[in-house]
Amino acid sequence: MQGSANLNVMIKAARKAGRSLIKDFQEVENLQVSSKGAGDFVSRADIAAEQIIREELMSTRPNYGWLAEESDPVEGKDPTRRWIVDPLDGTTNFLHGMPHWAVSIALEFKGEIVSAVVYDAAKDEMFVAEKGQGAWMNERRMRVSGRSKMIECVFATGLPFGGRPDLPATLQDLARLLPATAGVRRWGAAALDLAYVAAGRYDGYWERGLHAWDIAAGLLLVQEAGGFTEPLVPGENLIDSGALITANTEIFEKFSGVIRDS
Repeated sequence: MQGSANLNVMIKAARKAGRSLIKDFQEVENLQVSSKGAGDFVSRADIAAEQIIREELMSTRPNYGWLAEESDPVEGKDPTRRWIVDPLDGTTNFLHGMPHWAVSIALEFKGEIVSAVVYDAAKDEMFVAEKGQGAWMNERRMRVSGRSKMIECVFATGLPFGGRPDLPATLQDLARLLPATAGVRRWGAAALDLAYVAAGRYDGYWERGLHAWDIAAGLLLVQEAGGFTEPLVPGENLIDSGALITANTEIFEKFSGVIRDS
């Protein structure tokens, strides 16, 4: 894919942050398994990766705004453009030594995501998209799956943890969905869940309790790969609501009908 100057900057930043995270990931297994020590380590790795991304992006586009998980938002001199960044999506996986986490970078222009990068450094899979230019993984064009029968489809979601209030709703979703499908996966990284829908690995995905930096890049990947996405509650803002549902166009109506049947 011949990307824009902005996309090339984003790819460079993601790769540089990914290299830093891989070094830290290799040290995780040497940590004493305690929530305090290991958690503090991962927090430092997360913050260091975000700093790398911020330096790379803001040095080339200093007037853009900034929204990221580990730092305060910045209103840019150019109010129409904003970076939306999650330096380490899948922190719990990282902490436990599981190689399923990613760097997520999106560029928003006038409220719309126009460029996206999700980089799975552990597997060296670079998912990228630009508005109107398609979605790609390691130079290979991505398309959502073409499955149209629910019983043949595999879906992804997140399972609430730590006393989150959306547990009852999610359990109800699963009770309705599981009997009608080939399975549901919970791998713990929203950016990669969306990238996998774009790549046709999952047929659909839904989740509640998300943040803009979790999903901004992944949304464009799915869109440019031919998928369809809506807020889980119709009429809400897709980025700000924190709850979404997405799938290939063949299965979306059936899938969303099951999830929204409350």
